[in-house]
Amino acid sequence: MYNRYSEFGTSLWGDHEMVEEWLLEIAKGIGRLFLNPLLYWFILLLFFTGYKRVKQERKQFGIKVFDIFSEWRDTWVLTLLLGIFISIISIMLGLVFSIETLLILSFVTIILSVTLQLSLLSASYTIGLSYILLLVFPLFFDSIGSWTLFEEINFTGLVILLAIFLLVESHLLSKTERNETFPSLTLGTRGSWIGQHTIKKAAIIPFFTLIPTGLIPAIEPYWPYLTIGGENYGLILFPFVIGYKHQVKGMLSIEAAVRLSKSLFWLAILVLLIAISSIMIEWLSLVAIVIAILGREYINYRHRLEDNSKTPIFYQSNQGLKVLSIIPGSPADRLDIQVGETITKVNGTRISNEQEFYEALQDTGAFFKIELLDINGEIRFVQSAIYEGDHHELGILFPSTPHREN
Repeated sequence: MYNRYSEFGTSLWGDHEMVEEWLLEIAKGIGRLFLNPLLYWFILLLFFTGYKRVKQERKQFGIKVFDIFSEWRDTWVLTLLLGIFISIISIMLGLVFSIETLLILSFVTIILSVTLQLSLLSASYTIGLSYILLLVFPLFFDSIGSWTLFEEINFTGLVILLAIFLLVESHLLSKTERNETFPSLTLGTRGSWIGQHTIKKAAIIPFFTLIPTGLIPAIEPYWPYLTIGGENYGLILFPFVIGYKHQVKGMLSIEAAVRLSKSLFWLAILVLLIAISSIMIEWLSLVAIVIAILGREYINYRHRLEDNSKTPIFYQSNQGLKVLSIIPGSPADRLDIQVGETITKVNGTRISNEQEFYEALQDTGAFFKIELLDINGEIRFVQSAIYEGDHHELGILFPSTPHREN
């Protein structure tokens, strides 16, 4: 009887000790997040990207359309949930990465985003280039002398991570809202000004992964499965930065986002299948990287080709005013006027340009009624009371000559 209770007590103490080890490593992992320069660079990236966009909006439309951190807006709850989900997958699989590998990934991400081009923040490029550097560096340094920094690299784990974040990118694209993409003006092929939209997002997804030093013991023989050696492991909360940017002028941005999302989803599935195969045949991880990079480039090329082959939808016309964008929080936003709709009449008066539109609003008295054609060509009406200043601040942007061309 004594032995039974003794073994039971030992088991309880062992479980208690294991919980303490995990909690301590979680705390350390969170602390390591704040030591990563990528976290602080992301904040600067958001600021400079937003500042550059707002400056362009003021130049073209004479007003700030979206606030300075809109590229990140409405992502933090979703990315937090995705981070938890990816952390569970990473820890269950036993994905182990060296600190050097994660530092290289951080460095590559910062370098690729220095130009503020969010299109370079796809996992295909950040993880893809990191993989190539980690593959080449040991060969280069071995040729000039002893170098042990990159001896242990989890190439298969990197490719699995790439596939997961391509799925995340696809999911973020699928969440694109119709009135939340960024408008701008550009010269069309006939020399007149037309409108276009930019589907653009930047997000940070903190997730836990294992590193080959710490207090957590290995659980033989099945965990950690994708390891790079060692007997004890730690945790690190890594701030993965993801972004994308696509310009659209020949279709609605939500239509383009859906197509891009589907293409990325199937690319991610293909990369994931090859990544899983690389567990048995390691060189297939390089095949997966090449497919991820070339596949992302092909998706970009096909999107541009398809968009350029279509007639621009935001142009100046005598048949009404095409809604290029809606300023968030404006009366037009509250009235649920949508990007891509065409305003044809104000209180029964047909309009064909901005001047006629605002003159008609001023002449309506206390109320106005707007007739619109939706994207299916069907007529619908919106109406509201006009308050002082509303006719000047309705919050609708139309394709027109820029506010300042130089």
